[in-house]
Amino acid sequence: MRLDFTALAVGVALLAGFVAVWSNPRRAINRVFFSLSLHVVVWLLAMGHAFVSEDGLFWVRITAVLGTLIQLHLWILKETVVSGNETLVSKLARGWKWAFATLALSFVPVTDWFIPATSTASAPMVGTGYYVHIGGLVLFYLALGRQTLVQMRTQAGTSRLELQILLIGSISVAFAVIGLIISRLAFGVTWASRMQPLIVLAFYLGTVGVMTTHRILDARQIVIVAAEKAVLVLATAGVAFALDFVLSPIMPRALDLIVTTALALWFAAVFGRWLDQKFHFYPEASRARQAAFNAAGKEAQLPRLRLAFLPILKGWGQTDEAMILSGGVGSVEGGGVELSDDSPVSATLRRIRWATPERLARERTSPERAALAQFMVDHRLGVLVSNEGPTLRAFVGVGVSASRTPYTYPQVTQLLELAAIIEGALERAQLSAKAQHAEQLATVGLMGASLAHEIRNPLVSIKTFVQLLPNHYQDAGFREKFFGLIGDEVGRIDRLTEQLLDMASPKVYAAQMMALHPILESGLELVTTRAAAKSVAVKREFNAAPDLAFVDPAAVKQVLLNLCFNAIQAAELKVGERWLLVSTRNTSGGIELAVSDSGPGIPEEFRAKLFQPFQTTKSSGFGLGLAICKDILGNLNAGINVDPPAPGRGAIFRVIFPCRPS
Repeated sequence: MRLDFTALAVGVALLAGFVAVWSNPRRAINRVFFSLSLHVVVWLLAMGHAFVSEDGLFWVRITAVLGTLIQLHLWILKETVVSGNETLVSKLARGWKWAFATLALSFVPVTDWFIPATSTASAPMVGTGYYVHIGGLVLFYLALGRQTLVQMRTQAGTSRLELQILLIGSISVAFAVIGLIISRLAFGVTWASRMQPLIVLAFYLGTVGVMTTHRILDARQIVIVAAEKAVLVLATAGVAFALDFVLSPIMPRALDLIVTTALALWFAAVFGRWLDQKFHFYPEASRARQAAFNAAGKEAQLPRLRLAFLPILKGWGQTDEAMILSGGVGSVEGGGVELSDDSPVSATLRRIRWATPERLARERTSPERAALAQFMVDHRLGVLVSNEGPTLRAFVGVGVSASRTPYTYPQVTQLLELAAIIEGALERAQLSAKAQHAEQLATVGLMGASLAHEIRNPLVSIKTFVQLLPNHYQDAGFREKFFGLIGDEVGRIDRLTEQLLDMASPKVYAAQMMALHPILESGLELVTTRAAAKSVAVKREFNAAPDLAFVDPAAVKQVLLNLCFNAIQAAELKVGERWLLVSTRNTSGGIELAVSDSGPGIPEEFRAKLFQPFQTTKSSGFGLGLAICKDILGNLNAGINVDPPAPGRGAIFRVIFPCRPS
């Protein structure tokens, strides 16, 4: 059974080595990891033989020699991180003093000065060389740590993080092993030697895992998180012990166990949140997440949402570069960049979900990954993530940070959360824009018949004068009247078609201070003919003075037409006098526009959901008009509501336009 731990360690070390070299055989550090794995495997096997072989002293010497050479292997690993693909001969030539000192120290265990030949398992003895060997290893690892610390200051990106892991791992392993050796020599703890392979392997595999995985981790953050969890576990255990000590004399054992467990879990939750606040993990992520939610709630237009999210991403990454590409099936675009679905960049990113230059360098390369890496270089991106929704996908990228430090995996998960928020907001804005455009086209359709009649009248007048012109060309009065009529009638047609196109095209509304009544008069020109065709009278009561409001003309016309067409449809349902009234007045909050009709009114059960999409009392239509009106007015900081129903009275919609910018 004593060999089980060693056998397990050997298997895991071999697996880790093969995984390292398989993940990216072209990367020099992965190849050095593989050779280091084989070195550790041989060292573990020698240590296992030392415990069970009849010639144990021989295997103890071999184990000590192999263990000494491991620090040289770690030095080569460090130099590989710093110098990249430099050859082994070049490294050893540059560090020949280090290699010579290591070989000299590794010679000590093969002499009787290390362990006398008379030493046996029942009566173990050590010589002066044993202590010299231990002291030499301590000096070597301290020197290795110092070299790593000095070189780390000149490195950036992945190399800096990998050197941090190496520094912490190597020194921690050295002192842990030395502590076990001292405990065995000073206190006779016989099992201490058997713990060495497990401790060394644990730190070694941690180092290998961190340096070969595509998930970049920050050594400092790992230590802090480990310290926090250790404090939480110890504190919770202490509370549970105290509770059990107090409650066990006064409660049955089963009840004591339940109460102690419940209170300890509650303490762990509360104390854990307090520790998170004290350690203040990822404050920039919390601020960015809140800012993204605020931007998503305030903005509804697609271009404005993009502009609102970009500064948030730049602030989160402490960089001057950020990118948001979005789109449906076919391609994504944004900021002058467009990627089709079948491009290597888009296909690869959608498959792996996120990419950093460090991940692409560590994993097995391919032409598609090379294209993605080049795309990130061209746009100076340090991280790029993908998020796909039901109808829209978004690629969110952030530039290399000012510190040149690569993005760690916790930061990648933060950006994935931000990308989900951004994608959701953009998707809602896109659906809202499509619904608004559909409603605008529906409004244009309602105006079509009225406009055809309006345009036909001036065309008939022009046609009549053209037919009469050959016979009356010499009549100066006729010509003057003809030319005047042509100008007036063509101008009338031009105004009508311009208003029609203005309503049909989607708008990004920009409010400014202007007179409201002329805008309303222009909009009512498009309503009058349709109202007359339905025998509905259009009344005006413009009482606001002054009528200056902070509005957008296209937005006001869209809202007015929606409300007036609804009023005409409602008035048709009423027998007797049919009318709609458009009125204005000054209020404390701005200028109120009221649209009322002689129809049957709105049932009380529909009032609560009236401004929600797909809510309608009509047999035709989709119920989007009022929801879009509310959305448009929200962008102008205006509000809309409907009066409570009253017997014998139609619906009254009231819109408040602000008289000053927000």
